[in-house]
Amino acid sequence: MRQVMAGLLPPARKRRSTLVIAASSLGDYMACMSSVRPWRDIERRQCRQIMVGNVPVGGDAPITVQTMTNTPTEDAAATIDQIRRCEEVGCDIIRVSCPTEEATAAFPLITRASNIPIVADIHFHYKRALEAADGGAACLRINPGNIGSSKKVAEVVRAAKANSCAIRIGVNAGSLEKDLLEKYGEPCPEALIESALDHIKLLQDHDFHEFKVAVKASDVFLAVAAYHGLAETVDCPLHLGITEAGGLIGGTVKSSIGMGSLLWAGIGDTIRVSLSAEPEEEVKVGYEMLKALGLRTRGVRVVSCPSCSRQGFDVIRTVETLEKRLEHIKTPMSLSVLGCVVNGPGEARETDIGLTGGGSGKHMVYLSGMKAHTIEDEDMLDHIVKLVEDKAAKIDAGEETAFDPHAVEAAE
Repeated sequence: MRQVMAGLLPPARKRRSTLVIAASSLGDYMACMSSVRPWRDIERRQCRQIMVGNVPVGGDAPITVQTMTNTPTEDAAATIDQIRRCEEVGCDIIRVSCPTEEATAAFPLITRASNIPIVADIHFHYKRALEAADGGAACLRINPGNIGSSKKVAEVVRAAKANSCAIRIGVNAGSLEKDLLEKYGEPCPEALIESALDHIKLLQDHDFHEFKVAVKASDVFLAVAAYHGLAETVDCPLHLGITEAGGLIGGTVKSSIGMGSLLWAGIGDTIRVSLSAEPEEEVKVGYEMLKALGLRTRGVRVVSCPSCSRQGFDVIRTVETLEKRLEHIKTPMSLSVLGCVVNGPGEARETDIGLTGGGSGKHMVYLSGMKAHTIEDEDMLDHIVKLVEDKAAKIDAGEETAFDPHAVEAAE
């Protein structure tokens, strides 16, 4: 089925995997890439762009981070408060469930108060979609197949067009159509892809093209395979997620393996990390995932060691405290915190600010990769926080730029 679907690939599409396969040797591969460090390059899948409110998704737009509220939507105040917390940690788009008429009645209050676009999560009741579209939704999350008749789908499409709403087709392995389960015997990549294509056709039959698609599963292998197949078949933006991934630690690991591998392959235009944790935590994990791959930058990227008996200070407690005290910094920059001189100086040479443990309670501070001065134990935390805040302020004012050791080396 993959070969058949690959035939639908848009002609303009260029995949990094094709480049790697075509290269007959590592030398050929290196020659194909133009950057100084080609092994850092991620060539994103080419797709068309849609707008979710004022946020572009797909094309050459930054990969956006989403989450979903878990408050009763009928409680507008509680929902708005939760949206505010998600905005503070960098959420780009947020989804709000609209299961009842009471929920969509509160929806306009929520959309007016939100500073980021809201996706209305709709299942089965097409009238909820109509109400949410009229109530300020930037996007409707639906499965056209469970909305009802073609007439009802047409009504939802008309409401979306009238209110400039995008639509997300949300296919999920846990709620596949019965005919597909009978056809394939179980949820499988082919079944998820076929479901997505069927739903896409329903929208296209009504001349609606402002949509993005997700093919989620809690099984990492299933989700990754489905996204790879869909990426080779369609040219719309893809919403990534490993659904029902689990708690904060287990769910972060599963999501990072599944979504991280897709993002590394250039697949994905917007992401949601599904955790049994507060929505703010989902946003933080999503950003860290993108930061690790160099796809988004926000706040302080911390490089720190796991610590050992060589540490000159308590690395674990120091990092915990610094991360908490630096949460308010939105300016992209880097900080290394290492307990001793084994790897400390090397990592410090790569970051805006570096701290390396030394003996007798004196520790070395690095600025822009260079040794600067020492600092005593008792002053260390306050000093590092001030250095970060001062550097962030200068970057924001245009007086300095974030340190990039690779740019320095390239210039040399």
